[in-house]
Amino acid sequence: MASRKVQVTPRVNKGDLIGGWSFLVGLVLAVILGAMGSVDGFVSTILIILGLIVGFLNVSDKETNQFLLAGLTLVIVASFGAGALQGLTAVADILHAVLILFVPATIIVALKSVFQIARR
Repeated sequence: MASRKVQVTPRVNKGDLIGGWSFLVGLVLAVILGAMGSVDGFVSTILIILGLIVGFLNVSDKETNQFLLAGLTLVIVASFGAGALQGLTAVADILHAVLILFVPATIIVALKSVFQIARR
């Protein structure tokens, strides 16, 4: 008799899926809308909401330290980069839009980490 291989596909958590798509959509929106001009008002609100979703749903406990390091680096570099590249308006606006997305996500992940430490 021939043996059949059974392939098991991992279950995808809906929170991971929503968080992943929020990150991707947010980043694409930040780049496109930042390139089109200054991001403010309604678009900022959308990017903030997507950042919050990413912070709550996309980062697992194992990924927290990596995300915080990468998020902190991105926030610092984007902040200084936007200021330094004001002559290149499109680039400065893109970096500003990326900041609007990543600051809420980084704050949420940092707060989750602090609460995780406090529970120990």
